[in-house]
Amino acid sequence: MEPELKRVAICDVCFGSGVTVVDPVNLYGCEIGDDSFVGPFVEIQRRVAIGQRCRIQSHVFICELVTIGDDCFISHGAMFVNDLFSKGGPAGGDETRWKSTVIGDRVSIGTNVTVLPVNICDDVVIGAGSVVTKDITNPGIYCGNPAKFLRSAERNSCTS
Repeated sequence: MEPELKRVAICDVCFGSGVTVVDPVNLYGCEIGDDSFVGPFVEIQRRVAIGQRCRIQSHVFICELVTIGDDCFISHGAMFVNDLFSKGGPAGGDETRWKSTVIGDRVSIGTNVTVLPVNICDDVVIGAGSVVTKDITNPGIYCGNPAKFLRSAERNSCTS
């Protein structure tokens, strides 16, 4: 007996101008803003909105109900979760139990970070390997499992 074969695809995606996508990817029912980049082996599901000038690196999984602001960087292997297994197991298609995630502007999410359904404010850096379990309401650098505030982010400035 032959298995049912599903192909990697781009389907029903609303692309802004100047978007770059590196195959293979699985993108469907989402929006990707102007001048954004999507690397290979990325899945972005329906009802996801990605802002302008974002960079989504390889092997990223962005599940339904995620909104990402402008000028964000999502590093390799980052995973977004929308099902908290609130009844002790997966929602099993019960989308009413799924939760949303909102990422602000100028947020950098490090390699292999897991983001549960949370809100993250503007100007945040999440260190590699961290697990974000709660809302982040103050700009700064966060890391660990669960992710905790490490320090304020310093703005780089060049002077002559």
